[in-house]
Amino acid sequence: MNREQLYEQIKAKKSMLCVGLDVDFDKMPEHVKALAKGGEVAVGGRLFKGKARAIVEFNKAIVDATASHCIAYKPNLAFYECYGADGIRALEATVDYIRTRYPEIFLIADAKRGDIGNTAKMYAKAFFEEMDFDAVTLAPYMGADSVEPFLAYKDKWAIVLALTSNASALQFQAAQKDGKPLYRAVMEEMMEISTPDNMMFVVGATKADKLDDLRSFCPDNFFLVPGVGAQGGSAEEVIAHGANDHGGLLINSSRGILFADSSEDYARVAGEVASKTACL
Repeated sequence: MNREQLYEQIKAKKSMLCVGLDVDFDKMPEHVKALAKGGEVAVGGRLFKGKARAIVEFNKAIVDATASHCIAYKPNLAFYECYGADGIRALEATVDYIRTRYPEIFLIADAKRGDIGNTAKMYAKAFFEEMDFDAVTLAPYMGADSVEPFLAYKDKWAIVLALTSNASALQFQAAQKDGKPLYRAVMEEMMEISTPDNMMFVVGATKADKLDDLRSFCPDNFFLVPGVGAQGGSAEEVIAHGANDHGGLLINSSRGILFADSSEDYARVAGEVASKTACL
């Protein structure tokens, strides 16, 4: 998906919402967890049972309830890899379901990969060719070598960690390099090897006070902004300080939407919360 298509979706849905599909089995409603004890079910030509079945059914319901209110989904791979091969199959089924039912949605693999050379090429192949994601999150600590293989794909995106929302982020990200905080040096160097059509940056919603400064030297790139909802970030503040003339923001909420309700109405409630989050 290219930048103009992403912007058209923002305008059409009047939303900058990205729903993080960080599915924690233990937090699911009891009636969904109970599916893990049932038999196999077919989804997209695959058979699922156990926790994988519950994950797929939960994701399908959440996606159906929120797709009209969001422009992107962001599964965090850790929440699938922890269940082994069945978890990966559940992730693949989720991606296939979204691609089939809601092809306009932007799909982000929240993988935070960060290796170099042939390894980075294989990661890019896995996410862009085999699993058909639009973007993947990357840790740039090893430099440009760890990012460039992802930039070789047309209409695919590298999303580089810059200024994150976690409590200890500034331990390293605020360190000085040539008189600048490291996060700024990272962003500027990444901008040298990319364009606003294939590079985004992760900027936490809990750092909304810094968005004006970030936009002063990075006016055109999209920012993926986690931290809204359970982590306390404000979508309104993020939009006020971080939007640009192409939208420029994907504002992520995960737990605040997925687990807003634990009853049999969980999907409907998730849709209601999504409709009020990151809207324009």
